[in-house]
Parts: sequence; C-alpha cells; structure tokens
Amino acid sequence: MSNKIFSPCIKETIPAAAKVLKYLSEISGEKILTGQHTQTKKLEELHHIKQITGKMPALLGFELLSYSPNINYLKSDRECLTEVENNYGTLQQAWEWADKGGLITFTWHWFSPLYGEGKTFFTKNTPFDASRAVIDGTPERKALISDIDVIAGYLKPFCRAGIPILWRPLHECEGDWFWWGAKGPEVYKKLYHMLFDRLTNTHHLYNLIWVWNGTDKEYYPGDHVVDIISRDMYPEAHTHSAQEEMYAGMLKVTDSPKIVIIGETGTLPSPKEIHDRKTGWSSYMTWSGDYCMSENYTTYEVLREVYDSPYAVTLEEYKKYMNE
Repeated sequence: MSNKIFSPCIKETIPAAAKVLKYLSEISGEKILTGQHTQTKKLEELHHIKQITGKMPALLGFELLSYSPNINYLKSDRECLTEVENNYGTLQQAWEWADKGGLITFTWHWFSPLYGEGKTFFTKNTPFDASRAVIDGTPERKALISDIDVIAGYLKPFCRAGIPILWRPLHECEGDWFWWGAKGPEVYKKLYHMLFDRLTNTHHLYNLIWVWNGTDKEYYPGDHVVDIISRDMYPEAHTHSAQEEMYAGMLKVTDSPKIVIIGETGTLPSPKEIHDRKTGWSSYMTWSGDYCMSENYTTYEVLREVYDSPYAVTLEEYKKYMNE
C-alpha cells in the first residue's frame, strides 16, 4: 500500500473528501475500487450487478447531460431527446446512493452553452467556439459562466450535506469529438481553470475531488487543480488484465505522484493481476448499457469473479472504511 499522503488541491476540502483520497492512495497497487456508470433513473446496471454477484460496487457513476441548460429541444432528433428524458432525474438516484454509503462520480456530457442542434456536446453538432469562451466579454464566455453557475446549483446541496464527489469534468480532453477539446490544449487548460476557479472560489464546492481525464500531458492543467488523474479505455472484449502499459503511460502525465484511476472501461480489469503486478489503478468504472448488461465484453462468470475477489473493494468494504 502507498505511504504517500495526497493533499487535496483545495485546501478547504471537506473531511469526507480528504478521507476518500487517503483511501484511494492506500489501496493503490493492492486493491481496486469497483465502479459502474449508470445512464438512466432505472439504474439497470446496478440491479444487474446485484442480481449476478449478490454485491454492489463501491462507486456509482451518474450522468449530468440532461441538466445542461442549453439543450435545443426544438431541433433535436428522437435519439437525443430520449437520452435526455431517460437521464433527467438521476440526481435523486445520486442522493439515494449517497444515503447507502456509496461513492458518487459525475460525468457531464455538456451540451454546448450556445448554438447547435441535437447532442451538442459533440463538436460536429455545434459551431460553439471554445477559444472564444476563454476571452472576456464574449457571448461564448458569458454563456459558459452561466452554465457553470447552473450546474453549481445542483452540486451545492451535496456539499452542504458533506457528500464527497469524484468530479470528472471536460473528460477525454485531447479528443476533438467534444467541443471542450476541439481547440487544442491551451484552450482546454484555460477552460479547465475557469471551471475550477468558478466552482471553487465563487461557489465554494469543497466536496469536489477533481479528476482530470486524458492521456496527453500537453492537456494537463497542473497539479494545483487536480487531485486524481484518469483515463478512459475500451480494451478488446473479454480481455481482463492489469492494463500495465496504459497505467505506465499515465505516470508520464505529471512528474508529481498522483492517484490514478480508470475513468471508463468497456471490460472489467483483473483485481488479482492488479494486485500481483502492483499496478496502481485505485478504481475503475465500467460504462453503462451493454458494457455491463450483456456478456459481449465481460461474461457473468468473470463479473462474479471480480466482485468475489479479495482484491476488489465493493460497497460494504468501502462503507466500513468510511465509517471508521
């Protein structure tokens, strides 16, 4: 287990969030926190895992896309509207998960603050120019700040209740498929700093654990605004390993020691291999839908093996630690 003490990047961080960081540091190279993303209010993935394994993940991911203020309902196709409708209301499920003692992470497919049709978190669906959003006085900047203030309003009650959140904003940063990454690393880093400053110094969201998500060090915004580094990965189906090469690549992002997690994955990693090879992933989160519900990527037998592994941290073990 790691002897490194990770100081939160926010000095006013609430005790529960600091405790989460301490735990993720302690289990690095020994165990891995189990996690699952959900996409709808029904939480089908969570119920599926419980049915197959008899256990529940320690970490549950929730999607904030439908809370984006600038969704163009009049000019969006049925696929987009269905996703928004199915997702809206998931904050209630997040509250219920916190009541169960589980750890929350939020993913925000941020519909562009201005312009576009359909799923405007995709660059191809919006002319929104992030390089103008980082310039004072532009309509793009005004809209961006307005969106941040709206999402802060949804997050503040969690802070008041002392609930820690793994906050993974502006994810897959080097990909040009999302508007926040489409204008390159310098614009992306300015966006990240704007978001960090607004949520921390204006809205005082001291419960957020800041998770940077990417693989290219050119996009890394700096240790002073990052608690955890993460990457998304979709290995070949039924390939369950420690993903050592991908982990080694993450260690090159910054010269400072950081907790490293798997932000998204399509197939389950192997807790035993992670332990045996001392690979330092501290948590993972399987993506939603077929990645969890079918056997196309991970068989039910492997799912049971992972949740039964002494090197996998499920909900009960995580709750025990947090209640100590």
